[in-house]
Order: sequence, then C-alpha cells, then structure tokens
Amino acid sequence: MKAVILAGGLGTRLRPFTEVIPKPLLPVGEKSVLEIQINQLKKHGVGEVFLATNYKSEYIEQFFGDGSRYGIRLKISKEKIPLGTAGPLCLLKDELTEPFILMNGDILTTLDFADLYAAGASSRADLTVAVKKLVMPFEFGDIISEGDYIVAIQEKPDIEREVVAGVYVMKPPVLRLIPENTYFGMDELIKTMLHEGLPIARYTVRDYWLDIGQVPDYEEAQAIYESHFKVAAQ
Repeated sequence: MKAVILAGGLGTRLRPFTEVIPKPLLPVGEKSVLEIQINQLKKHGVGEVFLATNYKSEYIEQFFGDGSRYGIRLKISKEKIPLGTAGPLCLLKDELTEPFILMNGDILTTLDFADLYAAGASSRADLTVAVKKLVMPFEFGDIISEGDYIVAIQEKPDIEREVVAGVYVMKPPVLRLIPENTYFGMDELIKTMLHEGLPIARYTVRDYWLDIGQVPDYEEAQAIYESHFKVAAQ
C-alpha cells in the first residue's frame, strides 16, 4: 500500500510554535506528528509514503531522510508554489498508479488504515472520504413552538455533525480532475465530482481521531499520547 501525507501547510493557527518548526514536525510525546502518522500507517501495511511538502520542506527532508529507519520507503515531494490539499497529487501522478491513502499532516488517529483501504479499493467509487461524527454542546435552550405558543423546550441539546476526517482513499482516475500547477483543495475536488455525477464513498471513523488545528487540540494530543500512540510509536 502507498500513502501520501500532506505536510506543506503553514500551521498559522498554531503560531508561535510553527514559526520555527513546521506543524507536522511538532513534538507529541516522544515523537513528532509525522512520525506517529508514519508508524500508524506502517502498522496497517503501508510500505511506501510520500510527503507532500512546501513550508520549511528542508526541515522535513533532513529529519526523515529516505525513511529507512522507520522501515518504509519514503519520498519527499516539494511544491514550488502552494497547491492546496489536492493539487500536490499532480506532482506524484507517475507514482500513484494504484489506489492509495491520502491524509492531512495534522491528523492523529487510531484508525485501521488497512480496513479503510480495503473498503475504498473495493468500492465502485474512485474516491472514499473518511468521516467522523462529532458531538458539540449547544449553549442555549432549543425552543419548539406551534404558532405563537411554546410547546416544549430542550435544554442545551447536543449537536451532531459528520465532518470530513482528512483521510481518503483515492484511485488514479481521480487525478485527471486535478488541474496542474494550480491551488486546488479536496473540497473543490469533491464538488467537481458531485457536479459530474461521480460517486463518492463514505467511510465512518469510529476510532480515536484528532485534528491538531489549534493550540487546545495540540494540548489534547500531548495528553492522549501515552494512552493512544506510545506503544505504536516506539
């Protein structure tokens, strides 16, 4: 199995940490975010990883080398200009000749990547999107009314939403939809596929999942490292 990790973001919401260190190299416990991701991917059968880089790419290249110390084949792909979350795949077209996993470089998850890959590879869809159900507290009472009269009130109900988990399985035909040398996001790719009537499969993540987007998320990552990733990252 092959995987692409998007490791080129600026990490602006995690400043000042990312002013010196690119977000994927931020330490979590004893390892960097990228090391934890690579170990999780390897654990589930991924043997080759491509790191799509832009911001401070030389730091990432020097840190990982060829990936041999992690027991995988690793290649660095460098963007000359920012290409978004889907655009970098155009630089890897010749390498991505079979279904592959794509994931954001700021996601920590105990997801079974082998199961995700099997589901995506066997689907009739060329794109499988991993989704995560989030439950968010609502701070106000929810009023239910009929005409001018209140008939019920639900005090501070939780709101449930399914969000894109930042992990995908893609098949090579999808790459034709991504413009060359253009900033192009996964949201734009999904909209393009929906517009063209192309099927997109959904895979529900029931495992631990965290998007390290802001400082409180980074603090949570530190708190859960021991229980979720320490053994896998050794």
